Amino acid sequence: MGVKIREIIPQEAMLIIELDNLNGKAIAFDAYNILYQFLSIIRSQDGKPLMDSKGRITSHLSGLFFRTINFIEKGIKPVFVFDGRPPELKRITVEEREEIRKEAEALYKEYLKKGELEEARKYAIRSAQLNEEIVNSAKKLIELMGNPCIQAPSEGEAQAAYLALKGDVYASASQDMDSLLFGSPRLVRNLSIVGKRRLPGKKAYVEVKPEIIYLDKMLNLLNISRKELIDIGILVGTDYAEGVYGIGPKKALKLIKEYGSIEKVLEIQKTSLSIDPAIIRDIFLKPKVTDNYSLEWHEPNYDGIIKFLCDEHDFSIERVQNALDKLKEALSKSKGKTSLDMWIK
Repeated sequence: MGVKIREIIPQEAMLIIELDNLNGKAIAFDAYNILYQFLSIIRSQDGKPLMDSKGRITSHLSGLFFRTINFIEKGIKPVFVFDGRPPELKRITVEEREEIRKEAEALYKEYLKKGELEEARKYAIRSAQLNEEIVNSAKKLIELMGNPCIQAPSEGEAQAAYLALKGDVYASASQDMDSLLFGSPRLVRNLSIVGKRRLPGKKAYVEVKPEIIYLDKMLNLLNISRKELIDIGILVGTDYAEGVYGIGPKKALKLIKEYGSIEKVLEIQKTSLSIDPAIIRDIFLKPKVTDNYSLEWHEPNYDGIIKFLCDEHDFSIERVQNALDKLKEALSKSKGKTSLDMWIK
C-alpha cells in the first residue's frame, strides 16, 4: 500500500503531463504494483477476472500487452522490475494483507451468490493477489515483447528507484510514494490508469492523467532532507511498521521540522515504535539492490507473442494481430529510422 504522504507534497513539486511528454524516456516500472492494478481493474461486471479455457487468470496479460504497446506508441521505453525477497520486517504486513484478501474473497463470493454485483465487484477488486503463475507469465510476455525484465534482490520499488538514481532510466513508475523515500529523483504516477476512472463505490468518473513528482523540488519546498522525509514516513507508518497513532502526514512534517529526527519526536511525545526507527530508515537509505541487470530492448517476437497469447491463453487472434500491427508501425516510425533506433538509450 505504501507510505501515505501525498497530502504534504507541494503542488509545485508535481507536474501533470501527457504520455507524449515521456517520448524517448526509459521508465522503470514497479512490476508488482502495475500487475496488481491490472488484476484489480480488468474484471467483468460481476468482478471475475479474465481467464482462459484452463481457468488461468489473464487480466494481467491483457493489461500488460495492450498498455505496453500504448507506451511504445508514445515513445516510452518500459523497464519492468520485479520484487525479490522482501525485508523480514515486511513479513507481518504481507501476512496481514493476505488475511484482508481472504476476507475480501469470502465477501465477494457471498455478494455474488446474492446477486449484488456492485458489492461483489468491490470485494473482488480487494481480493486480487499475485501468485507464481501470474508473475512468471508476465515475465514471459514482457520478454517476448522485447522489453527489459529485471529481478530485484528485494523490493522492486527500491531497485526501480536505484535505476533512476544512477541515470539508467528517466524515472521510476509506481502508484506508491515509497519510491521517493528510496530516492527516486522522479516518480511517475498513473501510467497504467490514464483515462476515465470510476470513483470507488460511486457511478461518477474522474479524468486521470499521468503526473511526475520531483524529489529535489519537493524537499526544497518543504525545507527538509531525504532522511527527514523518511522519518516523516516512519511516523505516519510504512510497510515495515505501524506509525504513531494520531500522527498524520502534516503533523509528522511539523514535528520533524521542529525536532529534526524521529528519535527526538518519539522522546518528546513520550512514545515509541515497535521497531527501532533506525532499522526502518536504513531500509530506505541502504536498500538491497543490484547492478547485475541489462537494459537492452529487442525486436518483439511477434510469432511467439501470438502463440503465447492466442494459442496458450485464448486471446482473440484478431485483436492481438491488430495490436501487433500498431506495435510494428510504432517501432518503424520511431525517429524516422529503423525500428530498433528508439531502443538505443
